[in-house]
Amino acid sequence: MTQESDIPNHTNGRCRIVLTGGPGGGKTTAADLFRREIGDRVVLVPEAATLLFSGGFPRVTEAHARRAAQSAIYHVQKNLEDVQSARYPERILLCDRGTVDGAAYWPGEPEGFFAAVGTTEAAELARYDAVIFFESAAIGASKIEGGNPVRIESIEEAVQLDHRLRSIWSKHPKFVVVRHNPSFFRKITFGLTALESIVADLQPD
Repeated sequence: MTQESDIPNHTNGRCRIVLTGGPGGGKTTAADLFRREIGDRVVLVPEAATLLFSGGFPRVTEAHARRAAQSAIYHVQKNLEDVQSARYPERILLCDRGTVDGAAYWPGEPEGFFAAVGTTEAAELARYDAVIFFESAAIGASKIEGGNPVRIESIEEAVQLDHRLRSIWSKHPKFVVVRHNPSFFRKITFGLTALESIVADLQPD
């Protein structure tokens, strides 16, 4: 029997897919390449954290400040998704991270994050039809700087975040892992193939 929490609560006419994973996983690259490949069948939802931090939102380490930052990111992410869904109801919504990510960055247990923003883990997982998890390059002790100037995590911190993110997102019924590969090209190719397969499954037309 289908549980209520298994039914996506969005109104997007096609499907909503989240690309997530630890820092330096290649998800943003994959999202951009996929959008270029299939054109106006897809609309991207940019990463809320990058938008906020690159726009001047302070990034500090104190616990209370981290809670405030993750709360802000959650609400921006949620509303970005809802705006794009309303503007393009017939397109595939491809999200660069999702509302669940904040639970991994939250100081303390994930339950505290969901309670603080007035939701539940089940409700946030149900926002998405599928999850593709790009394992951080830090898993293979590779550099994670990439092209994101707001990324500040060390290799060790990136590995911890990767594990925390995976432990939460893996509860989604349609969860796919794109593992680290020394060849970034091969990794992205695998990720794009997985994304194409999921879209074909969810939206065969």
